[in-house]
Amino acid sequence: MQASPALVSSDDLYLFNTGQLFRAYLTFGAHVMEVEGQWGVRFVLWAPNAREAFVIGDFCDWSSADRSRAIVLERIGTTGVWAGFGRNLGEGLRYKYEIVDSRGERRLKSDPFGFSSELRPNTASVVSSLFRYEWRDGGWTERKKSNPPYDKPMLIYEAHLGAWRMDAPEQFRSYPQLARELVDYVRDMGYTHIEVLPLAEHPLDRSWGYQTTGYYAATSRYGPPEGLMELVDCAHRSGIGVLLDWVGGHFCKDEHGLRLFDGTPLYEPSDYRRAEKPLWGTLAFDFGKPQVQSFLISNALFWLDKYHIDGLRVDAVASMIDLNFDKPDSMRTVNRYGGTEDVEALAFLRKLNETVFLYYPETLMMAEDSSSYPAVTSPTYLGGLGFNYKWNMGWMNDMLRYMETDPARRPDRHSLITFSMHYAYSENYVLPLSHDEVVHGKRSLLNKMPGSYEEKFSNLRLFYGYWMTHPGKKLLFMGGEFGQFDEWKDDAGLDWSLLQYPLHDSMRRYVRDLNRVYLDRPALWENDHRPDGFEWIDVNNAAQCMLSFQRTSKSGEHPVVVACNFSRQSYPAYRIGVHRPGTYRLLLSSDRSDYGGTGAPMPDRVQAKDVPMHGKAFSIEIPMPALTVLLWEAESDRPDAG
Repeated sequence: MQASPALVSSDDLYLFNTGQLFRAYLTFGAHVMEVEGQWGVRFVLWAPNAREAFVIGDFCDWSSADRSRAIVLERIGTTGVWAGFGRNLGEGLRYKYEIVDSRGERRLKSDPFGFSSELRPNTASVVSSLFRYEWRDGGWTERKKSNPPYDKPMLIYEAHLGAWRMDAPEQFRSYPQLARELVDYVRDMGYTHIEVLPLAEHPLDRSWGYQTTGYYAATSRYGPPEGLMELVDCAHRSGIGVLLDWVGGHFCKDEHGLRLFDGTPLYEPSDYRRAEKPLWGTLAFDFGKPQVQSFLISNALFWLDKYHIDGLRVDAVASMIDLNFDKPDSMRTVNRYGGTEDVEALAFLRKLNETVFLYYPETLMMAEDSSSYPAVTSPTYLGGLGFNYKWNMGWMNDMLRYMETDPARRPDRHSLITFSMHYAYSENYVLPLSHDEVVHGKRSLLNKMPGSYEEKFSNLRLFYGYWMTHPGKKLLFMGGEFGQFDEWKDDAGLDWSLLQYPLHDSMRRYVRDLNRVYLDRPALWENDHRPDGFEWIDVNNAAQCMLSFQRTSKSGEHPVVVACNFSRQSYPAYRIGVHRPGTYRLLLSSDRSDYGGTGAPMPDRVQAKDVPMHGKAFSIEIPMPALTVLLWEAESDRPDAG
């Protein structure tokens, strides 16, 4: 194979090296094109400290020894970039870069910008074009542009594509199969979005995609890239958005990946104390390096450009912004100001969000952040990080601690379920019940619940009802909707056979109905980020483990009154204060027999009486079964309505 002259524009080289080439994937990597009347593949590589660089593959028996057959890459001046052209090569070609470092050692590397990879355990990149798929989601795209998410319902179904359904170990559903089965299921259940665990290529199944080698290659486990496009397209045409977990904080150490890419710390910091992530055995990105910024920001845009992804959940933000996150004393460092914040990571995140919103203002950029760093969802021009949503890890931890407590001891922990409202409007929050809470011995959500078999289901229905009516958008990991009893098994499918048992089937029916009540009631989502959308009615009844509050829409019409009984004690007549007279209609009771509850008698409607209660001029008297949540909707201001 003959090497070619440099095939990269000087503008692209300048922008890449200054951290401003935001679609670097169009320049770097392998691209089928015509050069001087000859079709072939152009290869562009960043390896500034390499002595030599080649492309090898089947066409040269995977050896650079015969330079008439291997593709010899040429260094482009002092830019750190290499380029070459392989004549008469095309799509489907398997290849790797052979990099000779400054010591003469040879390294075989997958293409950091490769669009496709071999099926693991093989690690070669594969020349692939992503421009053939004919998208049919134009209507979705236009609707999304005109409908900002903040005052809209958001119910996210988090899924691992391999483990959602699995007929046998490693017998995964393909992307096209998931386009039919998963999308239909999510639509039937009433979710607005699917969030998938990372899909960038990764060598180890059990990393769930969080230890990446191929940032631009959709994993080949489930088929070719066009299959993923079909999945997203099908979801959009069904009215469902698709979010992607994006791991921009660290990468795995596998030899064919980014580690010591040209024989030196290139993508990672040179100081091992900053590079190492001991918790995961991975390496951090060097966020201060402009070329790394071009690589990562281009990658974020790549998934939006080429796969029409609607948003990114940025993984492990707390680890990115804290230099000493989960590190021993021997690895602790400080920044140039003497603090422990990673100022380069903070600047990178601001730049990432500014760039994404410049091109895609309607995108969801969600921070999975367990830290107390302020203003994560504030605009960058106000000093914020520029995300538009943050996972509320504090709410999740407090609520799970409370729900795991036996009801007899819950009075002493009452503040765990009320504290979140002290900071509920400090950020735009998502309330996550994610995969992280049902793995590594933590038990499933159902099995966290105390009490008898039946009480576990009652507690979980109650928990879901409180979660759904608390301010904030919602996320539930797959299996939670039908009460998966075992914690998540990533090497097997969900326990769908549980649906043959009445309580599990009833749980799924309850979740579906709860989702629909939520979707149909603006009071439950329109003011998620405004204090006037929520009001406590009775917040201090710790002795009885009771809570009540009201959710209100922007118009103020049809407020929803929520009553929660977290105790084992039932009350045949329980009075709750309300603002307005008239009729209140029962929207949902988690105690219904077809949901697995006791089926205690419950009126369809109640009339507000002129009896002051809880500081309100009127009140309603309702039955309050044990371990139950009730949702009541004000029908009219007129006492005789209904």
